[in-house]
Amino acid sequence: MNNILLTLLVVVQVLSALGVIILVLLQHGKGADMGAAFGSGASGSLFGATGSANFLSRTTAVLATAFFLTSMGLTYFSSQKSDASKPAVQPAAPTAPAAPQPAPAPSNLDKSGAIPK
Repeated sequence: MNNILLTLLVVVQVLSALGVIILVLLQHGKGADMGAAFGSGASGSLFGATGSANFLSRTTAVLATAFFLTSMGLTYFSSQKSDASKPAVQPAAPTAPAAPQPAPAPSNLDKSGAIPK
């Protein structure tokens, strides 16, 4: 049951995120209204000069609310799953200290161990 609900939340999350992105890109900025006032051609759009503002902004608000709620639901399920399955901080595995290695002999010594002149 939890897997089905979690999958449903993820699907709604992705769809609402894509919807918000698309709707924000479709909306006009505040400067676009000035162009429509002087006959820029926006008045001949599908929703009219200002008809799309209310529809797009309300739809964006609904999708943003859905995104927010699914984010909170996914956070809740994530915290429930992590508390039951494993500790928050895993202890580090102990490591043995490295054994000291002897210093390499200098290569400029002769057979007797003296430095040649």
